[in-house]
Amino acid sequence: MPKTTVKKKPRSSGSARRPAAGGSGGAGMAGAVGGAGGTGGGQWTFLSNHAHVLICLVEDPGARLRDVAVRVGITERAVQNIIQDLEQGEVITRMREGRRNRYEVHAGQPLRHPVESHCTVADLLALARPKTP
Repeated sequence: MPKTTVKKKPRSSGSARRPAAGGSGGAGMAGAVGGAGGTGGGQWTFLSNHAHVLICLVEDPGARLRDVAVRVGITERAVQNIIQDLEQGEVITRMREGRRNRYEVHAGQPLRHPVESHCTVADLLALARPKTP
């Protein structure tokens, strides 16, 4: 009986994962911490997309979701979900200004994970602030 091999089909472009925030979309973000490397290959960053979105909103409180999405390297829908999470966690408040939204960051809020719960949002933002020469 002849031996047959099964060849796996490549993923369609719709199911492929988008690059992480440190990838092509977030290369210009000031304060992005991380980069390519590690044992797994590929790209990864030390900060989550939630942190990246928050940093973008601090730098530009009136930013459009589309612009944040491009900068972080994720979809607009992902940014919408993250903003909803940040609002529910009382980290940001969304205010309507005409046809646009403006975001106020509550820097005194503690970070959520037990490992970093002794730190505040302000501590995280200070870490990501660009250094002045």
